[in-house]
Amino acid sequence: MRATKPEICPLLFVSEVSGMRKLLFVCLITLLVAILSGCGERRGATGTHDACSLVSKEEVGSVQASPVTDTNSSERSEDVFRVSQCFYATAESSKSVNLALVQERTDQQNNRSPKDFWKEKFGPYENEKDRDAKAETNSGEKEQGPAPKKIGGLGDDAYWVTNRFGGMLYVLKGDAFISVGLGGTDDEETKLKKSKVLAQKALQRL
Repeated sequence: MRATKPEICPLLFVSEVSGMRKLLFVCLITLLVAILSGCGERRGATGTHDACSLVSKEEVGSVQASPVTDTNSSERSEDVFRVSQCFYATAESSKSVNLALVQERTDQQNNRSPKDFWKEKFGPYENEKDRDAKAETNSGEKEQGPAPKKIGGLGDDAYWVTNRFGGMLYVLKGDAFISVGLGGTDDEETKLKKSKVLAQKALQRL
């Protein structure tokens, strides 16, 4: 915001001290209102994103080698988070893609952010030693899958979580994170590579 000098504050030589004080008071009030108005404009400009706006149908179709026939956008609020999801339906139905974006809710005051949630879930796997210790702890628990795999060079932080469909890529940027899940018969390594390509596209627009 470029500051402008209020027009009601011209350079005047006022003989009376009281007159100068009144003029100074009016100038300060005007300047304060201008600053607060500018701050309000900046806050209003910081909006939330829709998941479907982060990756185009053409980009998904190119990565999956199957054109996208439709997109389905949905949104829900969970606790202190806003979750926006986009389902990309492809001509070859098994190659459909799901993209989710988790952001802080703007309609209420929150003491816990998506970044705090991220630290709780992935903090224990931050380094290899911690991942091994966590894996040993979980080894005796029923139906526990492999520990999340840290992925470098993507966003502020990223992890690949293996599941029965191959896996899901989670990427943190600032105080929001995305998840990318791909269908299809590709092996896990190929799905990870494709998920990273789509995640990079999404991060550019986030």
